[in-house]
Amino acid sequence: MTYQIITDYQIEKRNYWIQEINRLSGNFGVDSAKVEAELKEEIESDGIESIVGHLRLCGAIPESYGHDTSEEKLYSKYTDVVIHEAFSAIGLQSKVIKKRANTADVECVAADYSFVADAKAFRLSRTAKNQKDFKVQAMDNWKHGRPYAMVVCPVYQLPCKKSQIYEQAASRCVCLGTYSHLAVLVRYAQATCPGNAEELLHRIFISVKNMTPAEEAHAYWRTLNKTVTEYDPTISDIWREEIIASAESVEISRKEALSYFSSEEGRFMRLSKEDAIAEILKSSNLDGKRKTAQGVKDNRLLSVI
Repeated sequence: MTYQIITDYQIEKRNYWIQEINRLSGNFGVDSAKVEAELKEEIESDGIESIVGHLRLCGAIPESYGHDTSEEKLYSKYTDVVIHEAFSAIGLQSKVIKKRANTADVECVAADYSFVADAKAFRLSRTAKNQKDFKVQAMDNWKHGRPYAMVVCPVYQLPCKKSQIYEQAASRCVCLGTYSHLAVLVRYAQATCPGNAEELLHRIFISVKNMTPAEEAHAYWRTLNKTVTEYDPTISDIWREEIIASAESVEISRKEALSYFSSEEGRFMRLSKEDAIAEILKSSNLDGKRKTAQGVKDNRLLSVI
């Protein structure tokens, strides 16, 4: 199927990176460095279409990746690298932070401001998301003296009515942004100059800082979207295209997920009884749970007097 905005190239790159992360996954530290280096090389070679394509499609974790697997963790690192490259394209000094515990994943410095950022991605099949999934409070704690923070999310996974995350964002000066907004900024930087996009991003942060904290989704997004669209008349065409691209990305991710589910269903139906039992035992991780249970010992805390 041919889409109006998202190109065949961008879809092909999406499919390539799903397979590449699956192939690389094994040693997180080494593989993370490989992902960052390879993605940087791709963007330097293929330009704006590459980075915008990643922004449009990276918000969905592939259903083919198991929960809490090395593939899923490496995919999370991949999304951090994507937003790092986007911020670099806007003209910021950006780096992916190597430390994993109690810190944001990306740090950015502009001429007049600085911030930390995290990328979020979700499976299409995930139904229960709560405020902790968006890490607004955590990002506030991880500013470490910087005035701003940003959480970049797939727009179609964000609450569309009421949520505490919007109240937290405004009260803690943590911008909830989307990959679509970041794609607009990257394209605007290319169409005009990086300095304009850098200033627009600053205005986005200020708009969140000046909001009256409230749980209403429409109030939050109305302010944020108007800040972007009213900054420069030339943004309107880019904005309209990214709205279409966002809808297309949902359709692409949906087809990807449904194709995987159908493939898995067929595979399960072809399993022998013995293979089916082995599959169930593997998915239940009984060996791992057994080892954990065996390792529990009396810690003798009650003997401490």
